Amino acid sequence: MTSTAQTFRTRRVVTSRAGGFSQAPYDSFNLGDHVGDDPEAVRRNRVRLAESLGLPPENLVWMEQIHSRTVEIVDGPRGEAVPATDALVTTRRDLALVTLSADCVPVLLSDDEAGVIAAVHAGRIGARIGIVPKVLEAMVSVGARVERIGAFLGPAASGRQYEVPAAMRADVEKHLPGSATTTVRGTPGLDLRAGLRRQLLEAGVSGVAIDPRCTIEDKALFSHRRGAPTGRLAGVIWMSSEGIQE
Repeated sequence: MTSTAQTFRTRRVVTSRAGGFSQAPYDSFNLGDHVGDDPEAVRRNRVRLAESLGLPPENLVWMEQIHSRTVEIVDGPRGEAVPATDALVTTRRDLALVTLSADCVPVLLSDDEAGVIAAVHAGRIGARIGIVPKVLEAMVSVGARVERIGAFLGPAASGRQYEVPAAMRADVEKHLPGSATTTVRGTPGLDLRAGLRRQLLEAGVSGVAIDPRCTIEDKALFSHRRGAPTGRLAGVIWMSSEGIQE
């Protein structure tokens, strides 16, 4: 679905721990409803997020993330989280797509000319089995062109800290070249953002921006590896028509 005149602005937001209603160990702006937090606190946090974006809460689309390569194309609000999926694609204005993470990579994609956006949850398993190429295919199916797509990779576990067994590093590197690394402790590690960046650029996307923050190191962010149980931060992308003349 393409348009000759752009009537929106693509916007992206990544949240932090601060500014919410959740109590420890989810303090305080936890947006995950599957981690053991008080459901009312999560609901209030999600309402606060929507208000800060200038959108009604029902215009935020959430996922039941399962570390898959399943992609869902959505064309309107959903009453509940999209089941069993790890990526959302839309051409709908003022519909915010949300991915949750606490070490995994939040990937936000857009073809601003076509008006196609996507939010992706790319953990080790999803990145290894190819969630990102599946998302690119879905975006193209609704009007995007790969060479016009720009990508943003949000805060995640860095290669400095993401320690894994040597066999796991080798396996992921085989499927996602560029992700193998060595940690600051001299042990085998993974840098999923490096592997995803290489994968995206080799696919032909126009560019990849990376938030360099490490969730394990930065205590302003949630990190499952640093201390579970914990909350989840959100990566959000939407096409805002606010203040735009048709």
